[in-house]
Order: sequence, then structure tokens, then C-alpha cells
Amino acid sequence: MARGSRVSWVQLFGFFGVLCRGVFSVAHTPMLLWSSDRSLQGLASNLHEGGIISQQKLHKLLQHTIPADSRNLVVFLQDTLSVDDFTRYADSAGNETPFLNVQRLLKNSSSSLVLSAVDCQAVANLTEYLQKTLNLPLVNVDGTETSHLMVNASKPDLFVIKLQPTARKDEPSTLKALMENDKIIGRFSEALQQQGVPSLMIYTARQPSRVPVQFHGAGHSRRQLMSAEAQDNSLYAPVYALNGTQPCILFYATNFSLIVTKNKELIPLSNLTFGSPKVNTSSSWCLSSNAILSLQYTEPVSWIKSLEIRFVMTNRFYGGSARNWLTLDYVEIVQDNETAATFNVSMISSPVEYSFRCQLVGTSSQYGAMLIPGNDAAKSWEIVISDFQIQAFSVQNTTFSYASDCTSFFTPAIWMALVTSLVLLLILTYGIHMIVNLTTNNRFDDPKGSRLSVPETE
Repeated sequence: MARGSRVSWVQLFGFFGVLCRGVFSVAHTPMLLWSSDRSLQGLASNLHEGGIISQQKLHKLLQHTIPADSRNLVVFLQDTLSVDDFTRYADSAGNETPFLNVQRLLKNSSSSLVLSAVDCQAVANLTEYLQKTLNLPLVNVDGTETSHLMVNASKPDLFVIKLQPTARKDEPSTLKALMENDKIIGRFSEALQQQGVPSLMIYTARQPSRVPVQFHGAGHSRRQLMSAEAQDNSLYAPVYALNGTQPCILFYATNFSLIVTKNKELIPLSNLTFGSPKVNTSSSWCLSSNAILSLQYTEPVSWIKSLEIRFVMTNRFYGGSARNWLTLDYVEIVQDNETAATFNVSMISSPVEYSFRCQLVGTSSQYGAMLIPGNDAAKSWEIVISDFQIQAFSVQNTTFSYASDCTSFFTPAIWMALVTSLVLLLILTYGIHMIVNLTTNNRFDDPKGSRLSVPETE
């Protein structure tokens, strides 16, 4: 979208959102670009509305915008983002608008471009492509550390700024995270503008905040093997623990966060665990009947020196199914070598040959698999894990096996439909019964004749 367009970017996102919703089966996310020069002008006319930008098409598009010049390239990378996010929060008032700075930067930049749907696979390979094409030094920065970042105008770099996770358990938390990310983007962009540093900014995400709807002929049951979803981990590799030189435990999530119950402070662990991991798994161990995945972090936040999270699993044989099952028994959190916070686990088990997968795992009762506080120390923490997947005892390499999903066949919606249908069926049956048993009088009164007398015995 060129700067001179009279259609606002929010209206454009709304149009694309209506056009694309429910149509695309390929996971896609929006990408916003703005530049200190006019290199992005005129590119919107070459795009076809309503289509997903593939990796090849994105590379061809970027060839016209990122020639080997003296510009710094900045990629603001979020965990999830969709066009629905822009339209959902478009009516927020005043400074509560989560995309206030992004909107201003798109409007005031020399040129800008809005890509409403870019293939997530293209986003996953974006950093590698840019570094290979431009041959620029790669600088990975957490969003909270941008205030200390020094930029050299004479020596361009490729900055990848990892923003805070936005996949939260409720909408207010998501809105707050989006606003914090917007402030990070605004502060860093303004700092470059004040220094007169030529730059090209890209704002995108690894995954859509809402997964596109895909239509399949067969329904899913709790123990159905989710082969397609189990292999959808291409955005970054799972973290694993070694038994000697071979992986023995795999763990993956798109959002992995802790929340302090007392002050609701969020401790994001996704970027520390996956992608460019800063986690130590050397304390993990695997036996034939037991396994522990130990994730150790050094200063994940300023007031925590060390943090360890343990996933304790067992391999048990059940005669009813005549097979071994992987069971996650409990999760432990150890902060600064204090008393471990223990969470009992419900409904996390799978055949030992397969992995286990669940869309939401955590301490909330609304999640598919729930972590229940087992001691007083556990009441100080809340756990949020999105797209949780784990495997142990039968790991062949760093790729998950087929997944057993936590979703049951009889969901609340199905039960409501069945009960409603049963009630309507009973009402219909009663009505038909009443109609069938209707009878008419066998005698009728003649107004011109004598009055009809009906004995009480009849």
C-alpha cells in the first residue's frame, strides 16, 4: 500500500480480512513494511488482492526493495499476528490502541507496503534469506533490550528484534502485550529517525493468531493420530534432551510462559527455549520406565537468578489396552533453588510409540489439559502453554512421531446439540401422539329439533 493511497490501512485490513477469512488453508500472517526512502512505492499495484504471498513471490518482491545499499534492515518478529488483530482493536480509544505507533509509522514514512497474507514458511526462512542476500551481520535482540542497542549508520546491520509473546490466555493480556510491542517498535523506529539512519522496517509474525479453518472429511477423536499437525513444527525446531548422543525427549510449544500469581507479571520463556535457545537441558535423564525433561534458565527476568522447570514422565504398561503408555505425572518449578512448586497433571497420556499434543495446557480450568497445584508453592505460579507437544521413550530423531490429541470426540458443543435434538424429538413425538388420538363427537345437536340429551353414563 503506497503512502499516497486514500484508503486507510485499517479499512484495507478489514477488506482483506473479510475476503480471506475461511478461504485459505495455508497458514499465513500479515507483513508490514515501511522505509525511509521511496523504494516501496508502486509495489502494491503488482500484487493481486486475495492471494497468499508465497516464499518465491516474497523473495522476488524483496529484491526490488533491498538492494545492496547502506540501509539498516530491521525485522520486528512477533510470535502470532493476524489481520483480525488489526480490525478487532481498530475501535480502541486514544492511547489504548495497540497499533498506534505502527499506524503512525506507516502513514508518515516515505513509502510503505502492507501484505495481508504471507505464507508462514516464507516468514520462517526470511532471516536466512535476508542475511544470505545482503551479506549483513545478523544481530538478534530481545524487544526489551532495544533501548541499549547501538546502531552504526555507516555500517548497516540486519537486526531481528524478537517481540514479547502475544498468545495469552485472555484478551486483556493479549491487548497489553500488543501495546507493549507497539511501544518497542515506536521507540526503536524513532531512535533511528532521530539519528538519521536510513532503514527498512518489517513487522510480521511466525504464526497466525488464529489458525485457518481446514475442511476434512473425517472427524477427530481423542486417540486419533494427528499426523499432519504433528509435523507442523517447521517454524522452529523442538527442544530436546540427550541420552548420550541420541535425543530421548522432545518438547515443543508456540507459547511457553509463566505468570506470577501475586502481581500477574508475565515471564515469557518461548524465545529462551525455542528458535535461538538459551536453555540448559543437561540435567534431563531418560530410563526405560522414567524420564525427566529439565529446562534450566539463567536470569530469565531481572529478579530471578535461576529457574528450572521439570516435566516428570513415566512409561507404564496397561493390560486393558495391552500396550505401554507415556504419562506426564507432574510438572515442577524451582526458582533460585527454593522449594519446588509441584503441579499434578490430568489427561496427558499417549501410547508410548506416539507423541502427545494439546492446543492449550496450563493451570486454567478452561484448558484441554490442566495442571493442578499440588502444594502451597505452586499457588504462586500460573502456567500457559500453547500448542503443547511432548514425546519420550520412543524418540528416533528430532522429529515427533504421530500425535495423540487431547481433544475428546464428545465436546461440549456436541453434547449441547445432542441434548437439544433429544428435547425437540420428545416434543415432536408428544405432538404427533396428541394428533393421532384426536376424536370427534358421534352425535350432534340439531337446533331445529328437540334438544339432544346425553345420559351421564355415556
